[in-house]
Amino acid sequence: MGSGSIRRSAGALFRGALSASRAKPGTFTDVPTTFSASTASTAPTALPPSAAASGGAGRTARRGFPLRTAAALAVSGLVASPLLAGTAYADPKVPAPPAKMSKIGGDRMGTAGVQVAPKPGAPALPGPDTLTARSWIVSDAETGKVLAAKNPHWRLAPASTLKMLFADTVLPKFPKDEKHTVKPADLAGMGVGSSLVGIKENLSYTVHDLWLGVFLRSGNDAVHTLSAMNGGTKTTVAQMQQRAKELNATDTHVVTPDGYDAPGQVSSAYDLSLFARAGLQNADFREYCSTASAQFPGDKGKNGKRASFGIQNTNRLLSGDFDIKPYPGIAGVKNGSTTNAGSTFTGVAQRGDRKLLVTVMHPEKREHNEGYREAAKLLDWGFAAADKVEPVGRLVGPRSEDDGTGDVGPKDKKKGADNSTQAALNTSDGTGGVWTAVGIAGGALALVGAVAFLVHRRRPLPDGTRGRRPRR
Repeated sequence: MGSGSIRRSAGALFRGALSASRAKPGTFTDVPTTFSASTASTAPTALPPSAAASGGAGRTARRGFPLRTAAALAVSGLVASPLLAGTAYADPKVPAPPAKMSKIGGDRMGTAGVQVAPKPGAPALPGPDTLTARSWIVSDAETGKVLAAKNPHWRLAPASTLKMLFADTVLPKFPKDEKHTVKPADLAGMGVGSSLVGIKENLSYTVHDLWLGVFLRSGNDAVHTLSAMNGGTKTTVAQMQQRAKELNATDTHVVTPDGYDAPGQVSSAYDLSLFARAGLQNADFREYCSTASAQFPGDKGKNGKRASFGIQNTNRLLSGDFDIKPYPGIAGVKNGSTTNAGSTFTGVAQRGDRKLLVTVMHPEKREHNEGYREAAKLLDWGFAAADKVEPVGRLVGPRSEDDGTGDVGPKDKKKGADNSTQAALNTSDGTGGVWTAVGIAGGALALVGAVAFLVHRRRPLPDGTRGRRPRR
């Protein structure tokens, strides 16, 4: 379809809103899917009192509880049910952050709770009723200074935000015009319920196409195809884990390359911000994560020619939605949603000369697009407060430059680190060059403007219009 319209992709019509009630354990819930069941395992949760009363009172009594107690539970559940009618999405029990967390980036980064150091005249940080996420962090994208954070090193399920690490690891390996014919084995091993862009077996795609599928539609089929090109899923996971280590992202344990729920797969708001900051040094990464809509290759027609269909970025601060407008100055980066992770989001935006990174993990499910709403509130606060707060920590550089403690390293790496930093400041070939800030008018598919701006790979010293069309 050459008109750029959105058509049914991967067996489901793209829409701005998807019903959360259709989510199944372990499945992605942010984009359409073609799978209908889940094989991912999830930990059992305790029944809330109302559920225990309505379905479990008899079983409770049989397990040894006095009948009087079981009856009391039943009555209390029946009485409480109407009072809980407006809290269908509330977690019955929000877990507490661990007592000990990593202190990479500063002591306060390992301290539980909200960390902020306002100066006189600083705007108030939104309160816990507004910022419900279990973990979040807002930082200066250039200097790495952390303006405020809440449990930034809490290790949580990352969902598709882990694709930022996948891209930072694999994207530099293949030229964007390289073509690959997809084999059935390439698509093996995807989790049931995976988000898909609609890749078909025995058809060829350029690397550029595949990365658009990764970033815009969060396509696990695109991730697995690129992983197959990279030597397979096991090899790719090992490389991602090594890359995380190089970036001082010690909270991250990679099990799948696409972020699908898996036992032991975790990251943190701090680490996800590191992945975004590293990836944004690459011009191709910046292009893909800031693209709002594009055309994607479809099936072959009877005449042998391939059709195309429109795809739109599922990052709602970039593309908008029926109940949320694109955020001014937004330029990516990646969103995600799974059963275990809830909503996750890392974004970068510019206002004036200021460029901020924000990461939000697992807000309470109180309203549609809650993760984006909380990220936008943090960005608003960050732009207003940037010069009116003392940093409470910093995003560290790669291990080759920075050991995460405030020193460059044990073997006098300061000179080399400073040289590499200066080289990044002086280059515009993709290692420290231009980001593209994308603006979308009112959730429309067409882009109405683009703002180019420089981002420099500044590492802190020890002291302290229309959606871009794919280039075929």
